[in-house]
Amino acid sequence: MSSPDPQVRAARNRPISSSPARGPVVAVTGAASGVGALLTERLAASEEIKQVIAIDERRGDCAEAQWHILDVRDPAIAERLRGADVVVHLALDLDLEGDPAARTAYNVRGTQTVLTAAAAAGVHRVVLCTSTMVYGALPDNELPLSEDAELRATAEATGVGDLLEIERLARRAPRAHPGLNVTVVRPAVLVGGTDTALTRYFESPRLLVVAGSRPAWQFCHVDDLCSALEYAVREEVDGELAVGCDGWLEQEEVEELSGIRRMELPSAVALGAAARLHRIGLTPSPAGDLAYTMHPWVVSGSRLHDAGWRPAHTNEQVLAELLEEVSGRHTVAGRRLGRKDATAAGAAGATVALLGAAAVVRRARKARRRI
Repeated sequence: MSSPDPQVRAARNRPISSSPARGPVVAVTGAASGVGALLTERLAASEEIKQVIAIDERRGDCAEAQWHILDVRDPAIAERLRGADVVVHLALDLDLEGDPAARTAYNVRGTQTVLTAAAAAGVHRVVLCTSTMVYGALPDNELPLSEDAELRATAEATGVGDLLEIERLARRAPRAHPGLNVTVVRPAVLVGGTDTALTRYFESPRLLVVAGSRPAWQFCHVDDLCSALEYAVREEVDGELAVGCDGWLEQEEVEELSGIRRMELPSAVALGAAARLHRIGLTPSPAGDLAYTMHPWVVSGSRLHDAGWRPAHTNEQVLAELLEEVSGRHTVAGRRLGRKDATAAGAAGATVALLGAAAVVRRARKARRRI
């Protein structure tokens, strides 16, 4: 999951509507920005939603929602949830540049508090959002994976450890709180005002390809995620749900569509360099992120399809939007470059940039020896 740009304000998909109905009261956490803001606007405009309760640490732009300003880790949230039928918990910290320990403390404690508070307030359904990254990117993954496939990810990639813990909390919650239904929505690579290690991959002057790997790319537009969340809110589907574009793109198709050439490196070189650069603080992405650009982790999304949901976007369309979004940004090994560095990287290419990064590593080692 990812941290969408707060400036993205409204989903382009029209809400699914029918004759006016007194539908559920829905509470949305993280409602002031990103996916939370998009979903809050969408639900508030739907004739099938009775009321939207918006919860965040600051007030957002949706005037139709009832706002409560507080931290989701505050037990007082239980009182704010009284009267709600469904809670969609989207208050997650997935900032690449943030402190990992603080991020985990916020994500796990926040989810625990929301689940406990929802049960105490008499809420009957909580919708959580993680990522298809929890399935893991492994060379023996089927194409596509079933939604019931084992979650084989490890905590070695950015934020995945938090998402796995949220999945565990989701499985335990109905046993700890009888009567509470928990639905988990798992989007593929999320695009639309997002900044993740996977979207930054497309900011590089060359697409790093690990020799011998077979990546497969499946995207999810934020508008499609919001429409899938609305399906879960309206109880048209439940359980663990994967959401994304139909099918996938092979690496060669991505390169052809993007016009970005590849830079192929042996596995040991790529993983070793990524680990060293992250260890000394030069890049925000650990080496584990590379697995998601090496091996397939495409999921079928059959449960949503069986319920009648369809994505409004194709992988090709979402990739084109992503490339437009990241135009003008320059990233090497997951680290954003400044204007001066970006100009040099664009002129010299990714190989020179990586050699420069290696030189920085050597200088850092020498500096440590002198201390």
